[in-house]
Amino acid sequence: MSQLVSILDGNTFVVCDHRGDIEPSFDFPTGLFSFDTRFLSTWLLTLDGERLHALSVDDSQSHRTRYFLVPGEPTHYLDAKVSVIRRRAIGGSLGEELTVLNHSEREMRFNLRLEMGSDFADLFEIKHKRTKAGRTTATVGENELKLTYRREAFHRETVITSTAPAEVDPGGMTWMILIGPHAEWTTRLHVSALIYGARGEDFRATTPLSGSRSPAAILAEQQELVDGAPKLGCDCEPLATAYRQSLNDLAALRYESITLRVRLLAAGLPWFMTLFGRDSILTSLQVLPFLPELIPPTIMMLAGLQGHRLDDFRDEEPGKILHELRYGETAGFEEQPHSPYYGSADSTPLFLILLDEYERWTGDADLVRKLEFPARAALAWIDSYGDLLGTGYLWYRTRNPDTGLENQCWKDSWDSISYADGRLPGFPRATCELQGYAYDAKLRGARMARLFWNDPAYAERLEREAAALKERFNRDFWIPEREYFALALDPEGRHVDALSSNIGHLLWSGIVDESRAERIARLLLDPLLFSGWGVRTLATDQGRYNPVGYHVGTVWPFDNSFIAWGLARYGFREEAGRICDGMLSASRYFNGRLPEAFAGYDRRLTEYPVQYPTACSPQAWSAGTPLLLLRVMLGLEPQGEHLIIDPAVPEGMGRVELLDIPGRWGQVDALGRSRTPHDNRHHR
Repeated sequence: MSQLVSILDGNTFVVCDHRGDIEPSFDFPTGLFSFDTRFLSTWLLTLDGERLHALSVDDSQSHRTRYFLVPGEPTHYLDAKVSVIRRRAIGGSLGEELTVLNHSEREMRFNLRLEMGSDFADLFEIKHKRTKAGRTTATVGENELKLTYRREAFHRETVITSTAPAEVDPGGMTWMILIGPHAEWTTRLHVSALIYGARGEDFRATTPLSGSRSPAAILAEQQELVDGAPKLGCDCEPLATAYRQSLNDLAALRYESITLRVRLLAAGLPWFMTLFGRDSILTSLQVLPFLPELIPPTIMMLAGLQGHRLDDFRDEEPGKILHELRYGETAGFEEQPHSPYYGSADSTPLFLILLDEYERWTGDADLVRKLEFPARAALAWIDSYGDLLGTGYLWYRTRNPDTGLENQCWKDSWDSISYADGRLPGFPRATCELQGYAYDAKLRGARMARLFWNDPAYAERLEREAAALKERFNRDFWIPEREYFALALDPEGRHVDALSSNIGHLLWSGIVDESRAERIARLLLDPLLFSGWGVRTLATDQGRYNPVGYHVGTVWPFDNSFIAWGLARYGFREEAGRICDGMLSASRYFNGRLPEAFAGYDRRLTEYPVQYPTACSPQAWSAGTPLLLLRVMLGLEPQGEHLIIDPAVPEGMGRVELLDIPGRWGQVDALGRSRTPHDNRHHR
């Protein structure tokens, strides 16, 4: 991924090589994409038949790039007589300006060629290397090439136009150009990605934010969001850089839903540029103290698409919150169940946690009252369909063994849940963090029932159920001989005994007995789990440990942010600070943009974090990580009408100031100092 360059505007994005070229690929999704479809799979520039090479690339802004190119091999770069500048911007559609500069003292002729093509591949077809079922045609017009894909009623189109006269053929455009001495030639290309609905028109034509927008308009809109966030002042440059980058990435990842016409956060480029249940909720929790205005659209969208029937294909059940929503061809023809798909066991309790946490910060009781029915349905799902074995725990097993997800916790790859010796348990599975989420959801549901739904009896019932769950969990999941909580229970109720990062989420939920919290905190910072950069997903002495395994040894920034939050909630501020310090130190090597995951190698071995080869970047919950870490360091917690500020900035980080924190208490400021005493509390 290091040799690839990306620009994006919501879920419309381009991934290309460092020359600006796009070549057909099923190894990684390169191309122009919008709403899960690749509209350009070929975009290759040549000058007099030669490929170009990059002298420099300016990709400092999320929605536009510039490439400074010369023809020939690297040995010919010296005193090149011609160069090419590509200026590219995205805003619902793609615009590219090509400028050829003649550096010689005589008139020059050039043959400029741009190969163009589209396979209209669905992202799932790329991921699983599948062939297309429909038919693509090319139509040549005056300075225009139209590529059309049809499969029954599914209709997509790519329209490419040039401002300069071009020879157009089904494979691209050619310009025969004559440039005077020390002069230049320019053309502007426009690429429209059209998604036709039942009425034969692009369904985004009526959406105010999804059409073509100028780079200036995109920048202004993103800047407005960033300017509304609290202002950070600090002595730690990695923190300052990561904070700025996170706000910019979160602004760029927003896209307009075609269902409710609201702005939502896409989960991550390139594979997850859509709404997710788990990812969207956890990102919302991370950014809530900084960008609370992003939260209501996500909550409303998830509530609006809440499950209401039994549908085995989609893993849908009444009250269940969705996992993933897709708009592409494979979802439309039910080759994949993502229209939407409900295969996650954690999105439902997390929905309740977010709804309550949002009100705690903002005081927006109206939203809690408005969503009483979806919240009650979510609570009912936990105790009914969620408790597959009737044991009082939250279990998962897909209803769709053909195309459904096997693992429906956040570690949803096939081998992520294992015994310590590497064996895989059967189904259903009850992972430990799911029980923590259910416990927290019941307590938060009780608070909402008592304060906003005028149902104290229901509140008392939920509190009793939460207390019983906590007692039962600390008995059944604890492994006495190893002194940690099992990763999961298998169908027979036996311990799935791998040591993993999941135990950190238990601290965040509050389900851990105080007597066991210190042991969990020590394990999380033990070298078996803690790499020096962060907590690994799986300990190094476990059977399936692999430092570059997706969920079996890598370090996930989002995971670490919630672990740090949990440590701080139990009073382990120094341990939380070590995770904050490791994550922010790692961010330096990614220019402030933490990737989806990086390798679990020990910090002393590599001296820098090694990126996971196919990690998404930017990814929403990785972008949210520096924000949650900042909240942890400053000790920001809402308590009724007050905001508690209990700073514990890691030693060596120096001054940390956060100005104009939004919330129900008005705009407040937080100030942190290295090693601030724990009893230095301020009530606002």
